[in-house]
Amino acid sequence: MNNPQQLRYSKEHEWLSAAGEDGVSTIGITEFAANSLGDVVFVQLPEVGTTVAAGETCGELESTKSVSDLYAPVTGEVTEINEDVVNDPALVNSAPFEGGWLFKVRVTDEPDELLSADEYTAFTEN
Repeated sequence: MNNPQQLRYSKEHEWLSAAGEDGVSTIGITEFAANSLGDVVFVQLPEVGTTVAAGETCGELESTKSVSDLYAPVTGEVTEINEDVVNDPALVNSAPFEGGWLFKVRVTDEPDELLSADEYTAFTEN
């Protein structure tokens, strides 16, 4: 699996882009998580304007195999959700790092335990 170097990763298998000038980062699930889930058929995302807290559940992904919680890798306010993924959850499987992103958040706090791409790759290989 190819984990983009510019992203950071949580041990719950979410990825986080670097914040832009507006302090907003994009969040999604990793290719490892998408493959483990199987075909994603339903996505429940946090509402725009809500505050998510690092490490806490903020949504749900349902696949043909199971239902999995979605965890916020950072604390902040949700500024946008990916309506394309809500309408076509299979994007999570086909393009987890591009069109299959889940939501954007204005980050107010970032935990120290986020992993680099190499650290996340090593974590998933163990």
